[in-house]
Amino acid sequence: MIKLSGARASFNNINTYANRGMTLEADLQATNSFYLVNDIAVIYKKPTPITISKVNYPSRMEAVIKEGYFKTPSTTDYNGIYKGRYIDFEAKETKLKTSFPLSNIHTHQIKHLEKIYKHGGIGFLIVRFTTINKTFLLQIECLLDFLNNNDRKSIPLEYFESNGYIIKDKFNPRVDYIEILNSLYFNGGN
Repeated sequence: MIKLSGARASFNNINTYANRGMTLEADLQATNSFYLVNDIAVIYKKPTPITISKVNYPSRMEAVIKEGYFKTPSTTDYNGIYKGRYIDFEAKETKLKTSFPLSNIHTHQIKHLEKIYKHGGIGFLIVRFTTINKTFLLQIECLLDFLNNNDRKSIPLEYFESNGYIIKDKFNPRVDYIEILNSLYFNGGN
């Protein structure tokens, strides 16, 4: 049984589980914890590779990092395994109502997801349009198709609506992307 902190507040508005002031990252952390505790999947947020170059040591217990830099560009936000398949995805939010700026995702992240796909893994984006409270899963294949066939600097909301999959707001798991993966890759089974 999962113990949820702040779960009581969620029942104040039982008809909608929309964001409740949570960020997509916090919602995904709660979702991935739910998957792990319930032995559904093992998905983790990847740490950002940082090299520490200067530390102040007033005492061993009070060490303070004063300077550091990104060692290499990070790949994507999350990875893990589900039903024997490697999962890798990037999560992004936008306040725009009608499009997702491509500047929000880096070229090296797209190339990384493309390699995951080419090697048989499952790669995708999760994009939340915060202003209109819609969250989508967009497979890397669809993202690549859009990039190869458009010169736009953003992906229109309509593209997500016609080529992506809406992730319905839930109480637990909050952002149930596994439900969509089941229908796409695992014959709809759990």
